[in-house]
Amino acid sequence: MYREFLTPDDEEVYEATGEWPDSDESGARVLNLRDLSGQSLIFSYDSLARSVRIRWTDHQGTEVLDCFRESATRLSFTSGSSSKHISIDFNMGECTGTMEIQLTPILSVRDRVMFQ
Repeated sequence: MYREFLTPDDEEVYEATGEWPDSDESGARVLNLRDLSGQSLIFSYDSLARSVRIRWTDHQGTEVLDCFRESATRLSFTSGSSSKHISIDFNMGECTGTMEIQLTPILSVRDRVMFQ
């Protein structure tokens, strides 16, 4: 069953992250983010393909994580006084999941997938 991938508009993304998303050659939205320790995260999302990609590198440029996931259903950004987060919900038929990315003060990624 097809489910729409709900994504915020660019202005909402900017308000939560302080960065405007760019577009890549395929039309996906791309954010280049950096934490206080110098680690960087490239987060891209494509609402038509219902996909996200996270590429995380440490302060020396070494790849920590490269994760691509399809079947996204909802993307949200939250910003508080001490931290910023990205949350992505997924529905893959028999499985559902949530990926949570903490952007500040230090990058972290938490991913959970469960059978329904």
